[in-house]
Order: sequence, then C-alpha cells, then structure tokens
Amino acid sequence: MEMWASLGTAIASIVFIRSMAREFLPPELYQQFRILMLKLWKYFSSYVTIIIEENEVMKGREVYELVQSYLSPLSSSAASRLKLNRPKNAKDFTFTMYESRPILDEFDGLKAWWTFHSIERPALNEKRYFELKFHKKDRSRVLSSYLSHVMAEAKSLELRNRQLKIYTNQGGGDARSYFYGHGLWTPVVFEHPATFETLALHPELKEDIKQDLQMFSQREKYYKEVGRVWKRGYFLYGPPGTGKTSLIAAIANYLQYDIYDLDLNEAKSDSQLRKLLIATNNKSIIVIEDIDCSLDLSDRKKKAKKESKEDQNPAAEKPENETPESKVTLSGVLNFTDGLWSCCGSERIIIFTTNNKDRLDSALLRPGRMDKHIHLSFCGFSAFRVLSKNYLRIEEHPLFQEIEVLMETAQLTPAEVSEELLSSSSDATAALLKLIDALRRAKEKAALMGEKDPHVPAE
Repeated sequence: MEMWASLGTAIASIVFIRSMAREFLPPELYQQFRILMLKLWKYFSSYVTIIIEENEVMKGREVYELVQSYLSPLSSSAASRLKLNRPKNAKDFTFTMYESRPILDEFDGLKAWWTFHSIERPALNEKRYFELKFHKKDRSRVLSSYLSHVMAEAKSLELRNRQLKIYTNQGGGDARSYFYGHGLWTPVVFEHPATFETLALHPELKEDIKQDLQMFSQREKYYKEVGRVWKRGYFLYGPPGTGKTSLIAAIANYLQYDIYDLDLNEAKSDSQLRKLLIATNNKSIIVIEDIDCSLDLSDRKKKAKKESKEDQNPAAEKPENETPESKVTLSGVLNFTDGLWSCCGSERIIIFTTNNKDRLDSALLRPGRMDKHIHLSFCGFSAFRVLSKNYLRIEEHPLFQEIEVLMETAQLTPAEVSEELLSSSSDATAALLKLIDALRRAKEKAALMGEKDPHVPAE
C-alpha cells in the first residue's frame, strides 16, 4: 500500500494549504489559486489513471468484459465483497469486484491498481467502469506490454471456462445455424468425457501425441517465420473400434478446441466447401470421419485402371445401386485442406479418419495436408491396463498374466475389450474371466480363418 500512503500524505497537504488559502485570500485570488493548484497537482502527480468504461459500443464493451474476466481470479482471492456470475456458455462461476477498494496486480515487476466503480444515474442505465492506476514511470510498459498481457490472459481464461461445442453441417437452416456461419453450421454443447488419461493407447504413442499438440499450440510465431499456415493435419486409421473417435474427443478436451464435424456428402459443391471452411472459428478441429466412405476419393491410379477395363468392355453393366458422383471433388477437398483458402483462419487441426487407408488417393495424405499419421490397432496389454483401471478400478490382478499372453496372438479392439469389462464391472474377477474367454474365441477364430485363407500356401 506504499502508493496509497504517499497519495494520502499529498492529499492531506493539499487540503491543508487549500483551507489556509480559503481563509486568508480574497475570493478572486482564491479562485486563481485553486486553478493553479489543480494544474500543479496534475503536473507533479506520480500516477497515471486509465478508465475502461462499459458502453454499448461493441469494441468498448469487449475491452470492458475482457478486463472483468481478467480480474475475476484476483477478485476472488483479494476482494472482501464479490458479485457471483455465470456467463452464458461458461462451465464455472466467475467473480467480479463489487466495491471501489483497489486490488493490486503485479506483472514482471510492475505494480498496477484496479478499482471498480458503479454510479447510479436517474432515468439512465447504471454507469460502470474500471479504473487502472499505475506509476508514471511505468507508462510505456503498461501501454506496450501490460495491457496486452491483460487482454491475452483474459481471452485464455474465457477459453478455458467456456463450454466446448461440436458443429455439424447436416440439416443446416434452423435458427441457431443462421447465427453460426450463416446457416452452414449447427452447434450443440460438446460434453464427451474422453481424456488422454482414459484413452486405451500405448503410453509412448499417447505421450507423443500430447507433445505434438502442445508444440503446435505454442508455435504461432514459428509458423509465421517459416511462412506456413498455422494448422496441422492428423490422419487416424485402423480397424473399427480402435478409438479414433475417442482420440478426437480427447484432443478437443486437451486443447479446449471446438469440433466441426464435416459431412462431405452434405456439401453441395467445392464452393460451399470453401464457405464451410471460412465459417469455422480459430482454435478448432475440423473432422472428416470415414473419409473413404464420404466421397469417391480413392486412388486415381487404381481408378484409371478400372475405367480402362470398362472402356475395353463397354457391354459391361454398371451396378444398379451405384450413386451419382458428388459435386464435391477430390481437388476441392485438397484445396480445402491445403489451398489458398486454408489460410483464412489459424490454429486449426484437420483430422481425417478411415478404416481403409489403402483406398485413399495418396495426394490426400502427403505432409502439409496430413502431417501426422496415427495407426490405431488392436488392444495391446498396456492399453488393456488403462481400460481395467477405467472400468474395474484395478491396476493389478492374478489373471493379468494370462491376459497378457493371450493378447500377443488374439486380436480384440479396445471397444470389444471395453464391452467385456463393462458387462461385469461390479465383479473384477468375473469381468476378467469373460475377457479371457473372448480372447480365446478370437484366437481360435483367427487360426480358423488362417486355415481357410486361399492365399496361405499349403505345407
């Protein structure tokens, strides 16, 4: 409170001199003396004040609300009287200052005092504003770095406290979708519980993905320096039930990014695909699940061979259930992920998923479009240990050794293992015995399929 002690001494001195002047000076001279004292006070004052008002101008209102968000943690720990709020679409409560007592904030050796003021005005709305006071020697640092820190930290706090949303381009056109993206996207609250702690993945793969995501989210300056759009592509492939969707949800929860679930079959043209991209927000994940099933994005070389055979046999009939090709083309998808329009926004992750990697054209998967390829396979023993902790609340059991041996040859997906554990989750031993039976059946089935496989040469 050093500032307020010196300020109080100065005010007391001014009040004393003013009282003496009023007592002994004629009214005309006193008025001139008063004006002179005000000028001297302004000139010699050691502190600068900035006022941030709440008003109806959108930008001004935005700054006021950002300051309010920034001061919420400070208020909750320092103020003796608080206002409790829960902003729309926020996960947690926030606190705002309710009294004009100053709160000290320190940043990189700089001291700043924040005060909240509220003035009742008859027949008008209540006037509310924040007052920021700091020493004049810190003026340049406050204007250049401290205020930028306040804005950035406030946005980060709001991002962490907001409810995540998942958007879809299916059935656009209702009232909500017109508010978001001009009718292109419809949002709902995203509350998927998946996290990296609950994912049934090998620990090394899990850690590698987390480090890659963390590095991506912190490298805005680096991306600008090397001349690349601040985005990253993830390609998830593997059999059904291996956790591709859960991994996407875990990434969204880890980064606190919204998800845009893009259905290519709903996009009417390449032009609309560009509009969908432009209508997405920064800090978001754009997902195209089962991309091999969405459109005819198969390998162009294989397609050319197939068309060549059809040309040689024009009498061959096309399947009755063949559907006409979509107006969204492979070229449109390539431009969506890595073309000029992909720079309209930043800090985006684009994720493709497929069960059949070999069906896709290689142009979709090259670096720059899909930077990281992640193979999600059958459940290994390390992934099983995560599932047993999640579903059975156990980390060790005598049956684990047998399960580990069986998992070296039997193939069950994490989804299949989860189902076995979930069905008897109240009894850990019974659940593990059911899983062992399932693993044995899977092993026998795999052996039988191997015997019937015509591609396996006979001994």
